[in-house]
Amino acid sequence: MKNISVIGSGSWGTALAVMLDKYGHNVTLWSRRAEEAESIALNHENKEYLPGIEVKESIKVTTSKKEALEKADIIINAVPSKFVRECLSGFDWLFREGQTIVNVSKGLEEGSLLRLSEVISQCAPKCDVCTLVGPSHAEEVGRGIPTACAVSCKNMETAKMVQSEFMNETFRLYTNSDMIGMEIGAALKNVIALAAGMSDGLGFGDNTKAALMTRGLAEISRLGVKMGGRAETFIGLSGMGDLIVTCTSMHSRNRRAGIMLGKGMSLEETLNNVHMVVEGVNTAKAAYELSVKYDVDMPITKSINQVLFNGKNPKEAVVELMMRVGKDEAY
Repeated sequence: MKNISVIGSGSWGTALAVMLDKYGHNVTLWSRRAEEAESIALNHENKEYLPGIEVKESIKVTTSKKEALEKADIIINAVPSKFVRECLSGFDWLFREGQTIVNVSKGLEEGSLLRLSEVISQCAPKCDVCTLVGPSHAEEVGRGIPTACAVSCKNMETAKMVQSEFMNETFRLYTNSDMIGMEIGAALKNVIALAAGMSDGLGFGDNTKAALMTRGLAEISRLGVKMGGRAETFIGLSGMGDLIVTCTSMHSRNRRAGIMLGKGMSLEETLNNVHMVVEGVNTAKAAYELSVKYDVDMPITKSINQVLFNGKNPKEAVVELMMRVGKDEAY
């Protein structure tokens, strides 16, 4: 049994808190908003982000940074990617030797193009930083639906410790030493999920979505390998597994956002309707910049950026992708 603190009380942070509490850990859930913390503690439910899932009294909900971390053995970062540095920098005086930070957010830091484990290591240099990703909708994990993910760390003994502490009858956890590949796969699949959603919004069929997912995975793996990841990682849980669940499920906010964009909504209208962070939007620009930096051809990623930020019509973008010069499938 460990003292586990979850930083970030959105849907994923709340679901993990519920799951880890159920299996015997002492869990603290930190929220940056007093009204949200009070609501969860009073109603035993995160009505805004994870309605219908009981948050038991045994889970301590707090806005106090000191109360959240002073006894923590394991810290889970569940803060959206664009806020990770700002948020964790505010905890820097509390991080200490021997603590493990498990990052469950998926994305890249805009501007620096750093992977989130790199950002967290800069904020908490005394801690071992792990990455935990895979096909895992919060709504299902919170309800105890069988789920499998993977965890990685530079110190693989730490990854094995997290595997041992987190794994239970509804949550299976594999280890993988390829942190680069896992993080790139988990981040960029959100960009492809936007494309899959746009395809649905345009009224296209299964053929189109299958093509987008397959060629999207080819883009992700090309970039990931160029950055130092292993090719086999991208057919695993953090690559193909996460891509499948994010492109096909209505639990996926990235797919839902893509559907709205495909139906003609503006980006601003779409983000207001989703009412939660759409990581694919934040990641798309960074992914394109990485493709330029590493000289990797990523036409779907480039097209998504044109739709999101340059006003390109999604249907025109699909036609342009279809009419590109013929190539061998290996490229």
